[in-house]
Amino acid sequence: MKTLTLNIPDSLELDSREAAMLLASKLFEQGKLSAGQAAELAGYSKRTFIELLGNYNVSLFNYDEQEIENDMRNAGNDHL
Repeated sequence: MKTLTLNIPDSLELDSREAAMLLASKLFEQGKLSAGQAAELAGYSKRTFIELLGNYNVSLFNYDEQEIENDMRNAGNDHL
C-alpha cells in the first residue's frame, strides 16, 4: 500500500482518521475503490464504513437516474 503525506492547515481541525474517511468515501463514490477497499483505507470494518457513508453524503448505491427508472419499470413488469 502507498503512503501519502498531506500538509493540512492548522486552522482546519481534521485528524488523520477523518482525512482517511473523507478520501475513502470519495474514492468509493467515484467507483475507484470497492466498499471493502475503502473501509480498509479508512480504518473501519466494512459494516461501519457503510454505516458512516451517509455522514459524507455518499450513497451505497451508485445508480444514475436512468438506471433507477429502468429498475422501477422492470419491477413493475414483474407484477404482470
